[in-house]
Amino acid sequence: MRMSPASLPRRALAEFTGTAALVAVIVGSGLRADSLSQDIGVRLIANAAASAIGLGLLIALIGPLSGAHFNPVVTLSEWWTGRARNGGREALAYIAAQLGGAVAGALLAEAMFGRAPGAGLATAQRAELHLLLGEAVATGGLVLVVQGLRRIGRPSLAPVAVAGYIGAAIWFTSSGSFANPAATVGRAFSDSFTGIAPGSVPAFAAAQLLGMLLGMGVSVLLYGSDRVASEPKPAESRRTE
Repeated sequence: MRMSPASLPRRALAEFTGTAALVAVIVGSGLRADSLSQDIGVRLIANAAASAIGLGLLIALIGPLSGAHFNPVVTLSEWWTGRARNGGREALAYIAAQLGGAVAGALLAEAMFGRAPGAGLATAQRAELHLLLGEAVATGGLVLVVQGLRRIGRPSLAPVAVAGYIGAAIWFTSSGSFANPAATVGRAFSDSFTGIAPGSVPAFAAAQLLGMLLGMGVSVLLYGSDRVASEPKPAESRRTE
């Protein structure tokens, strides 16, 4: 059964819920890994696997409602290509929901593990140049995957492809592939394996936005321009002159 299009408030709520759940999975799995092992490799495997599986499931579940962006760079790239249903209004609503959801998800994960929500901001400094380069590469690759799936007519593969890419990028990038400004803000509220010091957030966000532009540029070079000016009207509703 095909769902009828959701209203903008419902789509924004879906983005809030999905982003909160995603960040809860990322932070919560990091906290669990911290408590079970001191081996950084074991912790990274556990966090990468949980993050990828959780992301794939959330995309499959929330995608029919809002498109399952959960990420301002995905929303901005969709807005730039003209695919946002209500243009800038939708983009702003989505990004606000994503930021709020990310903070809520991090605080929820902290509370689930008996840590006072918001009591300690993250202390992990991540502003080194090589980490920012890794973050730009991670975000550019994510945008290329999202745009590429649409351009080749395979958007239904997003739950597997996007989750698979993020799981891989956590390992092959020096930054650990946050690739999401909203999740970056949320993770500043958890002083844990997955956290990022608030002072490093602006540089990380700038690297992510640069990566978004690079990913969009590569997608245009590979697939050509795909900017949508407006939704075509159904043939039966057009008036002949």
